[in-house]
Amino acid sequence: MARRELQEINAGSMADIAFLLLVFWLVTTTIDSDEGVKRQLPPPVPDDLEQQEVKEGDVYNVRTNFRDSLLVEKKVLRISELKAGAKDFLIATGDGLLNPVRDNVELADGNMMYPERVWVRKSELLILEQSYLVAGQTKRAEKVRDKIRAIELFGGDYRELPGSALISLQTDRNTSYDLYMQVQNELEAAINELRDELAMAKFNMTYADLEERYGRSKEQSLLDRILAVRLVYPQRISEAEPRDASATYY
Repeated sequence: MARRELQEINAGSMADIAFLLLVFWLVTTTIDSDEGVKRQLPPPVPDDLEQQEVKEGDVYNVRTNFRDSLLVEKKVLRISELKAGAKDFLIATGDGLLNPVRDNVELADGNMMYPERVWVRKSELLILEQSYLVAGQTKRAEKVRDKIRAIELFGGDYRELPGSALISLQTDRNTSYDLYMQVQNELEAAINELRDELAMAKFNMTYADLEERYGRSKEQSLLDRILAVRLVYPQRISEAEPRDASATYY
């Protein structure tokens, strides 16, 4: 009986099929990407900027150690207490709009434990804006104009934090990533809640809604409101270089 030869398999289209499967996988698959902590870097410091006096109460000190303990303003706190403390610091001596002056803004020795907010008045800003325009300092005049626009949106003067007021975060090199992220989340939540509170009271929508709507429409009126809220509650979180465990004593 004659032996039949096996027919060869036609593999000419296999490469095309493999290519189509690869394209299908690339189109339909969602690739997760890790995101870091979002921070908006401050603008470059002008050469002619005057150095401001930094008072002890202008800095809200947050520290963590290698045991994952949290020390805030020389007091041991639980992570659940951090947000409330940060909000008190940001409200400080009252924003002039919603939040009043705190009863405990002064220590027994008379030193401020919170930064002292200063009034931003439209009458004074108009004079300052004109002086900057006469001197040809247009960038400074624009910043003053932003504050004037905020007063008009708020319907009255407000109080702002001094430029030296900030939240200072320093961790130990052996602090766990979980605690680090919890601290970051609580500090950001403190700022966002105050912004939402102010935006809701003045513009009938949260700060998050303002940002979302502006992201879709790019309306200048929405951006003006966003900038106004940021003037009252800026995000100033400074991270110092992590310490070694040997330098942590609490």
